[in-house]
Amino acid sequence: MTEKEYNQCVAEYADNVYRFILKNLRHEEDARDVVQAAFEKMWRSRADVDNTKCKSYLFTVAYNQMIDHLRKAKRVQLRDEFKEETQVYDKPVYNTRKILEEALSRLSETQRSLVLLKDYEGYSYEEIGQITGLNESQVKVYLHRARIQLKNYLVKPENVI
Repeated sequence: MTEKEYNQCVAEYADNVYRFILKNLRHEEDARDVVQAAFEKMWRSRADVDNTKCKSYLFTVAYNQMIDHLRKAKRVQLRDEFKEETQVYDKPVYNTRKILEEALSRLSETQRSLVLLKDYEGYSYEEIGQITGLNESQVKVYLHRARIQLKNYLVKPENVI
């Protein structure tokens, strides 16, 4: 991959990768860091990257960077030491986006990634398998189970009202 091809790949797929990572992490700064690290890794190994497969390579690297970030974040535990007057209580907001984000947050990291890659980004099962390192059958099974979980959550009136 040449420098020009790299720049074209960045221009073409940066928004898609950022949206995918942001939907998974739900934190803008962390998503930016992960995407930047993915582009940096692609830049370093650009000589080995086939330009026709740059999208797949980029999403694979970003996905792996996101998984690494999530693993590191799980090791960090923050203490909840707030004074009573400084605590903010979250009032429920009843709108579709919030309900869907809550439903997605109940899925495992893998399931959430698969749902977002397939239903939000529109990738094929084969492409998702390449990005996540799963085979096509695993992608289909995990995606099916994730959709069942989403459906079960979304059909309960107490979850959407």
